[in-house]
Amino acid sequence: MIWLGVDPGLAIVGWAILKGDETKTPEIIEYGIIETDKNMSTGERLLELDADFTSIMIEFKPDNVAMEMPFFSRQIKSAGKVLQALGVINLVCYREAQIVPVFLHQASWKAHLGNGRATKDEVAQMLQQIFDLPDLPIDDSVDAIAIAYAGACGLRNSIN
Repeated sequence: MIWLGVDPGLAIVGWAILKGDETKTPEIIEYGIIETDKNMSTGERLLELDADFTSIMIEFKPDNVAMEMPFFSRQIKSAGKVLQALGVINLVCYREAQIVPVFLHQASWKAHLGNGRATKDEVAQMLQQIFDLPDLPIDDSVDAIAIAYAGACGLRNSIN
Protein backbone atom coordinates (compact mmCIF):
# COMPACT_ATOMS: atom_id res chain seq x y z
CA MET A 1 0.00 0.00 0.00
CA ILE A 2 1.17 3.51 -0.81
CA TRP A 3 0.14 6.24 1.62
CA LEU A 4 0.19 9.98 1.00
CA GLY A 5 0.43 11.99 4.21
CA VAL A 6 -0.59 15.65 4.09
CA ASP A 7 -0.10 18.53 6.50
CA PRO A 8 -2.38 21.08 4.81
CA GLY A 9 -2.00 24.82 4.60
CA LEU A 10 -2.19 27.61 2.06
CA ALA A 11 1.34 29.00 2.46
CA ILE A 12 3.12 25.69 3.10
CA VAL A 13 1.84 22.16 2.62
CA GLY A 14 3.86 19.20 3.84
CA TRP A 15 3.53 15.90 1.98
CA ALA A 16 5.07 12.46 2.27
CA ILE A 17 4.80 9.14 0.45
CA LEU A 18 5.21 5.92 2.46
CA LYS A 19 4.93 2.35 1.27
CA GLY A 20 3.85 -0.40 3.63
CA ASP A 21 1.03 -1.61 5.81
CA GLU A 22 0.10 -2.39 9.40
CA THR A 23 2.31 -5.51 9.56
CA LYS A 24 5.72 -3.78 9.45
CA THR A 25 7.36 -0.36 9.51
CA PRO A 26 6.63 1.32 6.19
CA GLU A 27 9.34 2.70 3.92
CA ILE A 28 9.66 6.42 3.22
CA ILE A 29 9.57 6.87 -0.56
CA GLU A 30 9.61 10.67 -0.84
CA TYR A 31 8.62 13.79 1.06
CA GLY A 32 8.65 17.53 0.63
CA ILE A 33 6.80 20.79 0.91
CA ILE A 34 4.78 22.90 -1.46
CA GLU A 35 5.07 26.64 -0.89
CA THR A 36 2.80 29.23 -2.43
CA ASP A 37 3.73 32.88 -2.87
CA LYS A 38 2.02 35.09 -0.33
CA ASN A 39 1.93 37.88 -2.93
CA MET A 40 -0.40 35.82 -5.12
CA SER A 41 -4.17 35.92 -4.70
CA THR A 42 -5.82 33.11 -2.77
CA GLY A 43 -7.32 31.79 -6.01
CA GLU A 44 -3.90 31.67 -7.69
CA ARG A 45 -2.42 29.89 -4.69
CA LEU A 46 -5.24 27.32 -4.71
CA LEU A 47 -4.64 26.71 -8.44
CA GLU A 48 -0.97 26.11 -7.68
CA LEU A 49 -1.88 23.60 -4.96
CA ASP A 50 -4.23 21.86 -7.38
CA ALA A 51 -1.49 21.54 -10.00
CA ASP A 52 1.21 20.43 -7.55
CA PHE A 53 -1.01 17.85 -5.82
CA THR A 54 -2.23 16.53 -9.14
CA SER A 55 1.43 15.94 -10.08
CA ILE A 56 2.07 14.11 -6.78
CA MET A 57 -1.02 11.93 -7.25
CA ILE A 58 -0.04 11.05 -10.82
CA GLU A 59 3.62 10.34 -10.01
CA PHE A 60 3.16 8.26 -6.86
CA LYS A 61 -0.34 6.79 -7.34
CA PRO A 62 -1.20 6.51 -3.64
CA ASP A 63 -3.75 3.92 -2.51
CA ASN A 64 -4.69 5.95 0.58
CA VAL A 65 -4.37 9.49 1.91
CA ALA A 66 -4.07 10.56 5.54
CA MET A 67 -4.50 14.27 6.14
CA GLU A 68 -4.40 16.36 9.27
CA MET A 69 -7.69 18.02 10.16
CA PRO A 70 -6.54 21.35 11.54
CA PHE A 71 -7.90 22.67 14.80
CA PHE A 72 -8.40 26.42 15.06
CA SER A 73 -9.01 28.56 18.08
CA ARG A 74 -11.12 31.66 17.61
CA GLN A 75 -7.98 33.80 17.33
CA ILE A 76 -6.71 32.16 14.13
CA LYS A 77 -7.26 34.51 11.17
CA SER A 78 -5.92 32.12 8.53
CA ALA A 79 -8.44 29.34 9.22
CA GLY A 80 -10.58 30.07 6.18
CA LYS A 81 -7.62 29.96 3.80
CA VAL A 82 -6.25 26.76 5.32
CA LEU A 83 -9.66 25.12 5.03
CA GLN A 84 -9.89 26.22 1.39
CA ALA A 85 -6.51 24.58 0.73
CA LEU A 86 -7.68 21.44 2.53
CA GLY A 87 -10.75 21.39 0.27
CA VAL A 88 -8.64 21.66 -2.89
CA ILE A 89 -6.35 18.83 -1.73
CA ASN A 90 -9.39 16.70 -0.85
CA LEU A 91 -10.83 17.41 -4.32
CA VAL A 92 -7.59 16.43 -6.08
CA CYS A 93 -7.42 13.16 -4.12
CA TYR A 94 -10.91 12.24 -5.23
CA ARG A 95 -10.64 13.55 -8.79
CA GLU A 96 -7.35 11.78 -9.50
CA ALA A 97 -7.78 8.51 -7.60
CA GLN A 98 -11.28 8.39 -6.08
CA ILE A 99 -9.67 8.48 -2.64
CA VAL A 100 -11.51 9.93 0.33
CA PRO A 101 -8.77 10.94 2.78
CA VAL A 102 -8.64 9.76 6.36
CA PHE A 103 -8.64 12.92 8.45
CA LEU A 104 -6.54 12.73 11.61
CA HIS A 105 -6.47 15.20 14.46
CA GLN A 106 -3.02 16.48 15.37
CA ALA A 107 -3.16 15.11 18.91
CA SER A 108 -4.03 11.61 17.64
CA TRP A 109 -1.23 11.25 15.09
CA LYS A 110 1.26 12.75 17.53
CA ALA A 111 0.04 10.40 20.28
CA HIS A 112 0.57 7.54 17.84
CA LEU A 113 4.27 8.49 17.97
CA GLY A 114 4.20 8.56 21.77
CA ASN A 115 3.47 12.18 22.69
CA GLY A 116 0.28 13.98 21.73
CA ARG A 117 1.87 17.36 22.47
CA ALA A 118 5.21 16.79 20.70
CA THR A 119 6.97 19.74 19.08
CA LYS A 120 8.11 19.53 15.46
CA ASP A 121 11.67 18.82 16.70
CA GLU A 122 10.39 15.98 18.90
CA VAL A 123 8.33 14.56 16.01
CA ALA A 124 11.46 14.60 13.84
CA GLN A 125 13.47 12.82 16.56
CA MET A 126 10.80 10.13 16.94
CA LEU A 127 10.66 9.60 13.17
CA GLN A 128 14.46 9.37 13.01
CA GLN A 129 14.30 6.52 15.53
CA ILE A 130 11.40 4.74 13.83
CA PHE A 131 12.90 4.92 10.33
CA ASP A 132 16.57 4.82 11.38
CA LEU A 133 17.36 8.13 9.67
CA PRO A 134 20.41 10.29 10.36
CA ASP A 135 18.41 13.53 10.17
CA LEU A 136 15.24 15.12 8.86
CA PRO A 137 14.49 18.69 7.86
CA ILE A 138 12.46 20.52 10.47
CA ASP A 139 9.62 21.66 8.23
CA ASP A 140 6.05 20.66 7.42
CA SER A 141 7.22 17.51 5.63
CA VAL A 142 8.13 16.04 9.04
CA ASP A 143 4.51 16.26 10.14
CA ALA A 144 3.38 14.80 6.80
CA ILE A 145 5.66 11.76 7.30
CA ALA A 146 4.18 11.23 10.77
CA ILE A 147 0.63 11.60 9.41
CA ALA A 148 1.31 9.07 6.63
CA TYR A 149 2.92 6.73 9.19
CA ALA A 150 -0.12 6.93 11.47
CA GLY A 151 -2.39 6.16 8.51
CA ALA A 152 -0.25 3.26 7.32
CA CYS A 153 -0.23 1.81 10.85
CA GLY A 154 -4.01 1.81 10.97
CA LEU A 155 -4.84 4.94 12.96
CA ARG A 156 -8.37 6.06 12.12
CA ASN A 157 -10.38 8.94 13.47
CA SER A 158 -11.79 10.07 10.15
CA ILE A 159 -14.33 12.85 10.24
CA ASN A 160 -15.44 12.73 6.61
